[in-house]
Amino acid sequence: MSILQHKRLVATAVLSTLSCVSDGMQYAWTAPVIPKLIAKDSPVSSTINQAEWLETILMLGGCCGIPLNLFLVDKIGRKGTLICSSVTTLLAWLAIAVAPTIEYMYVARFFAGIAGDTGFVAAPMYIAEIADHKIRGFLSSIIYLMMLSGILLVYCVAPFVPVWVLCFLGICFNGITLLTLPFIPESPYYLLYQDRLEDAKQSLLKLRNDEKCIESELSDIGIAVKRQKSERGKPQDIILVKSNRKALIIMIWLNASQHMSSISVMLMNLHTILDDAGAKYVASSTAAIIFSALMLVAALLASAVIDNFGRRLLLITSGIFTGISLLIIAIYFQMKYLGSDVISFSWLIPISVWFYAAAFKFGIGLVPIVLTAELFPAKMKAMGMTLSDAFYVGFSVISLQLYQQLKSDYGVHIPFYIFAFCSFSTVLFTLIYIPETKGKTLEEIQFLLKNEERQKLIPKRNGIIYTQVL
Repeated sequence: MSILQHKRLVATAVLSTLSCVSDGMQYAWTAPVIPKLIAKDSPVSSTINQAEWLETILMLGGCCGIPLNLFLVDKIGRKGTLICSSVTTLLAWLAIAVAPTIEYMYVARFFAGIAGDTGFVAAPMYIAEIADHKIRGFLSSIIYLMMLSGILLVYCVAPFVPVWVLCFLGICFNGITLLTLPFIPESPYYLLYQDRLEDAKQSLLKLRNDEKCIESELSDIGIAVKRQKSERGKPQDIILVKSNRKALIIMIWLNASQHMSSISVMLMNLHTILDDAGAKYVASSTAAIIFSALMLVAALLASAVIDNFGRRLLLITSGIFTGISLLIIAIYFQMKYLGSDVISFSWLIPISVWFYAAAFKFGIGLVPIVLTAELFPAKMKAMGMTLSDAFYVGFSVISLQLYQQLKSDYGVHIPFYIFAFCSFSTVLFTLIYIPETKGKTLEEIQFLLKNEERQKLIPKRNGIIYTQVL
């Protein structure tokens, strides 16, 4: 593909994921806002226990949004689902801005969770289906880059402005999304799956802007969709078919590992963790800004090299260094819990937290969003990604509750030991079980999961399809 075509794809990916900035804002919103809500001059009266529920309620909304994913992405398309998600999130921000009591915020956060979950299924699915396989990893990573930009925005702005200002910014991002999304093309995979050949051709032409090359690609997509539609597509096949089962196991593990490596805990409790450590060298608000900036820089670097070095190397490197940083945090808090004088070593916590931010986002925090839309065939894509997302949301709730309960009962070091162990376990799982998908088409990945030789499908005029082993 030409540079111009790549730029066109990047622009489409950016426009289709712009609402993820708002989703990232919702995700990190509680860390700087909860201290405001429990303060004496709070705009909404709240206790610490009530405010902490604002963390979990977002994820519970995500759980309830899971059934919608199955329906919407195949019924109204990937683009239509993204539009619905943006409308819902915009209304959620508006409700938070004018909420007179904490209960109104609960409802708004719940619906924001539903919308965010739906968008994070439709967006990676859409990008994987429009992308050229040579830059699919980079394009898919844009979703997380947008989300991280939202997190950074919250950490930079929230400590210094009223709560409604963040809501206004969130409304702006969703408003821009709703103005631009109608003008981007729908996924050609989805259109062919709906037997809309001419629409698929026009969509691919807008994406590639080269009428000469789209005929061959459209034919390849059509053959892949036809083969995948001919295979069994019952719900139980996500388990019974070996390739689907392997894809599901990989995504369940990776989605679980993100939260069991403490990312939700970090993002939603970062200010509290830094304050509990007693660090005197940097303010928690400043450390949080550096934390989110490092995550964004690491994600940018990973997105630039993921199509060169592959998914596995990033996961392995990230898992090792994420585990090390979490282990240091756990040891520090255990020494403090046992009564040791650790104040002179308190600088270790912000350093470890920053190191964690870079290490996590370099692999564990970015690769899953790339793989999630690569591994499932067309007929199982909605089902597989929805189930994977269910575990993603479920483990976010589990990690938050695990942290809160173990911290209260046994000390903050115990959950961090568990999170470190989970990070190291992901390294082992990657080495043993996850195949490398770098540079492979979506069709070739299916052969890889089936442990079959990679094949090229060759259409002939007489209607017979031949295969050539590569």
